[in-house]
Amino acid sequence: MFGGKPDPKKVEQIMKKLNMKVQQIEAEEVVIRTKDKDIIISRPEIMLADMMGREVYQVSGEVSERILVNEDDVRMVMDKTGKDRDTVVKKLEELDNDLAKAIMELKEK
Repeated sequence: MFGGKPDPKKVEQIMKKLNMKVQQIEAEEVVIRTKDKDIIISRPEIMLADMMGREVYQVSGEVSERILVNEDDVRMVMDKTGKDRDTVVKKLEELDNDLAKAIMELKEK
């Protein structure tokens, strides 16, 4: 159980021994939205445990991140390049919101 990915069945057995109600939740994707990015967990394994009246979720899976773009930045790049919103958003996401590089690359096209 230590030193790698926990076996959900073993975790569930241990929690039951500690009188914790445990259940698995089926999901396709989990998204954690922060101020400046989304954390996406694909193919998640989710366990829900009731610990002394409190619900605790354990989530594991394939993790990726998506940087969120600022609308003011999108408008500014659109104004500077004449490109449409979708093109600008894709470029800003691709370049991790590097405005100067996005403007230069979009002006080249």
